[in-house]
Amino acid sequence: MSNYTYLKEQVYEANMEIPRENLAIVTFGNVSGIDRDAGVIAIKPSGVPYHRLRVEDIVVLDLENNVVEGTMRPSSDTKTHTLLYRHFPSIGGVCHTHSTYAVAWAQAIRAIPNLGTTHADHLTTAVPVTEIMSDEMIQRDYELETGNQILDLFSAGKLSYEETEMVLVACHGPFTWGKDPAKAVYNSVVLEEIAKMAYLTLNINPSAQTIKQGLIDKHYFRKHGKDAYYGQGC
Repeated sequence: MSNYTYLKEQVYEANMEIPRENLAIVTFGNVSGIDRDAGVIAIKPSGVPYHRLRVEDIVVLDLENNVVEGTMRPSSDTKTHTLLYRHFPSIGGVCHTHSTYAVAWAQAIRAIPNLGTTHADHLTTAVPVTEIMSDEMIQRDYELETGNQILDLFSAGKLSYEETEMVLVACHGPFTWGKDPAKAVYNSVVLEEIAKMAYLTLNINPSAQTIKQGLIDKHYFRKHGKDAYYGQGC
C-alpha cells in the first residue's frame, strides 16, 4: 500500500483534466501536487498518453528530484516543478500545458495584455512572458533553467506569485500554479481562454488598449482578498 495514495489520486485526476479541457494532445503537458508535510511531490510520468495513465503510474519524488515511489520516469519537466515549489512556498499544485492560444502568445514572445474584465477577474497584470533562453542555459540544465527564467521574471518585475498564478515561457508554453493541483489546472483553463480572447480582440481592433485600472481593481478584488464578495464564500 502506498503512503501517498491520496496525493497520487489528486494528481491523477488533475492530469486527466488536461485532455478533458483540450489543453494538450497525446502526451503533452503535466500536473504535479505537493505534500509539504511529507516533503514530496507527485507528478505524471514522462511520455505516457492520458488514455493509458493510471493512478499507480504517478511518480512521487522529494524536492531534490529523487524518486521516492514509482517505477516510471517522472515528467521531463519535473525540475521546473520542484524549483517552483521550493521558491513559491504557498503553492500546492503546478500545471504545464501546450494549449493552442497560450502557446501562440509564448511563441510570439508577447505578454497577454489585460484587455477586459474576464482577464481582470483573475489577475491585475498582463500574463507575463519570459525572455528567450540563452544557449548557455539550454546547454546547462534545460528544465531547471526554465524554472530559473520564471523566478527571474517574477523577481525583476516585482510580481507576486500568489496574485499572478500563470506565466508564459518564451517559445515554449504556459505554466500555472495554485493552492492544489485542481486549482493549477483551473488556472490553465482560464489562461487559455483569456489568451484566445486577447488574440481575437487584437485581430478585431489592433489598437485595443489595456482596460483602466479602476475596472481591473473592481473585478479582481471583488473575487480576491478580505473584501471579496463574489460567490458563496466558504
